[in-house]
Amino acid sequence: MNDQTLNILNDGGVGVLLTDTLYGLVGQALNKKTVERIYKIKGRDKKKPLIILISSVEDLKLFGIKINQKTREKLLEFWNQSDPVSIILPCLLRKFAYLHRGTQTLAFRLIKKKSLIEILKVVGPLVAPSANPESSRSAENIRQAKQYFGDQVDFYLKGGRPKSKPSKIIKIGKGEVVVIRR
Repeated sequence: MNDQTLNILNDGGVGVLLTDTLYGLVGQALNKKTVERIYKIKGRDKKKPLIILISSVEDLKLFGIKINQKTREKLLEFWNQSDPVSIILPCLLRKFAYLHRGTQTLAFRLIKKKSLIEILKVVGPLVAPSANPESSRSAENIRQAKQYFGDQVDFYLKGGRPKSKPSKIIKIGKGEVVVIRR
């Protein structure tokens, strides 16, 4: 990761890079304009929230999410599994409506990939939907992502071959764990 790319993200830019699962269309989660730009570029259904990549459990506080020790342990149990897991948690703060899209929940994935953690520590949490227009297949490489988005994004960062599947999504609430996507 070079300084120019970090500066672009810090300035509210949008790019494509390999996440811990697929190539993602990424931007700062705490920047409303950036998030709205990603929805527009992707052509994403405005009612569907985006997954947020975080570098530590402490990042949940940035979204007004307070957890007790028992919940923290449960989250880490899922996030420490070998396959990536995104966890949906309640987020009732109105100021994050641009992220939760009226669902009053947000999905978070704690990243284990070192190169991505370094980015997150510099620019903060990132929204990271798959790098493809809403009804198309996920980009399998930068060339395909460029075909999808052209000059609509500010950078493309090569990262090798993506894993073949998106993350598992679960929802934790009222003592229950519900699998949303396997």
